[in-house]
Amino acid sequence: MLRLLGRFVRAESPSFDKAAVDRFGRLVAAEWRQRGARVKLLRQRERGDHVRAELWRGARPQGQLLVLGHLDTVYDLGTLARMPFRISRGRAYGPGSFDMKSGLVMALFAAQALRRMRIQPRKRLMFLWTSDEEIGSGTSRAILEREARRSDAVMVLEPASGARGWLKTARKGVGEVELVVTGRAAHAGLNPQDGVNAVHELALQIARIARFNNPRRGIGVNVDVVEGGTRGNVIAERARALVDIRVTRAADMHSLEKRFRRLRPILPGARIEMRGGFNRPPMERSASAGLFRQAQALAAEMDLEIQESFTGGGSDGNFTAALGVPTLDGLGGVGEGAHSTHENVLIRALPERAALLAALLAML
Repeated sequence: MLRLLGRFVRAESPSFDKAAVDRFGRLVAAEWRQRGARVKLLRQRERGDHVRAELWRGARPQGQLLVLGHLDTVYDLGTLARMPFRISRGRAYGPGSFDMKSGLVMALFAAQALRRMRIQPRKRLMFLWTSDEEIGSGTSRAILEREARRSDAVMVLEPASGARGWLKTARKGVGEVELVVTGRAAHAGLNPQDGVNAVHELALQIARIARFNNPRRGIGVNVDVVEGGTRGNVIAERARALVDIRVTRAADMHSLEKRFRRLRPILPGARIEMRGGFNRPPMERSASAGLFRQAQALAAEMDLEIQESFTGGGSDGNFTAALGVPTLDGLGGVGEGAHSTHENVLIRALPERAALLAALLAML
């Protein structure tokens, strides 16, 4: 497992570099073919190709299980030169080692274990590795939702939560709103009264939307980028802000978007335009509870303790859970430092997590 993880990490695959993602996708596809899977590359024009691997032998399958993961990472080409794959104190370091190339390795070895033990799952096993999860799943969402609708359950190999590797049974819905304010330019000294200051208007709107926050309900609204104006002596004609929005409940997702759409200018003559919204619905615990109990029972048989956790970040599991398909997330690597210079995965957990995945695939 460690040797294959090293090969995967050394095959850099930044989301925005189609050629690099495709090279890595072909490497992953070859590994699946070696394990007897029927593999198809789902071609994309601008983003990397997605990889679908299907495993089934024997009589007619009684349904389908979908396993999700992604090929892309947040690291630019060349990161490997200053952040090489390395082993230290029981951990494997390198770009994408934790999020989520270790999960891709686990899936291969789980499938291999089932084959060597001649265990035939009752359901068709469908593995879908997408190329653009880190940048919003723009080209893959329709594909993974289509496969999810055909499936009885979805397992997501995103990294586990915390040092003890808890599974993820709930995630916040995630989105981004862009507020664009248009005013009217004027000389700040000669005739400021003829202008409409877009920066002032935006500041007033920011104070207004800050009140949309409701931590008790899990609603988060954070203005993280602000731009506006041209010169110090010119009344600003234009300003914009990017707002990160997150919610725990689907009902709050719709109501928060409505609140943004109802925003109206405060300064006479100003105009406001809202763009964007939620790109991932929340993954509510109701979609995961049953699967988690089964995973917990199987882990106990292997003398592994797992618990559940809630996270504010999103994954492709948000999409499948929103369809009402039972979804369990965080089945991937145990480690730390995702998207950072010290990203790493715990080596001893690699076979443990692969065994848990194999057990789920065999028993569901």
